[in-house]
Amino acid sequence: MTDPIYYVDRSDILEGSLEEVREGMRDLAAFVEEREPQLIAYHCCIDEAESTMSVLAVHPDSDSMELHMTLGGPKFKAFAPLIRLRAIDVYGRPTTAVVERLHQKAEMLGGGTVTLHTLEAGFTRPAH
Repeated sequence: MTDPIYYVDRSDILEGSLEEVREGMRDLAAFVEEREPQLIAYHCCIDEAESTMSVLAVHPDSDSMELHMTLGGPKFKAFAPLIRLRAIDVYGRPTTAVVERLHQKAEMLGGGTVTLHTLEAGFTRPAH
């Protein structure tokens, strides 16, 4: 069994862009839900100060993450004038190709960092 990959990113919402970010997040989530049935979880969040957007995703494997990067690429690009990506954190073992695409995404959205974290211990229970 392949270990899941957990993805978290954080971006600053640029002044005057909050409503466009909210609309874009709803559109992106609906797009992903419709086209990526393998995805275990996908959530877009805004902090209580309404200044930071976060995206949380759980992929069953690296292939899922690669598909997401392929399908979502044009959608991600639409956020470039609205946000500045601070960081992408990935927990698990994505392929080299996925890591390269994550760096490209970070650069496109403001140059945030990409940090990989290796799973050392723990478990995931299947949904009931």
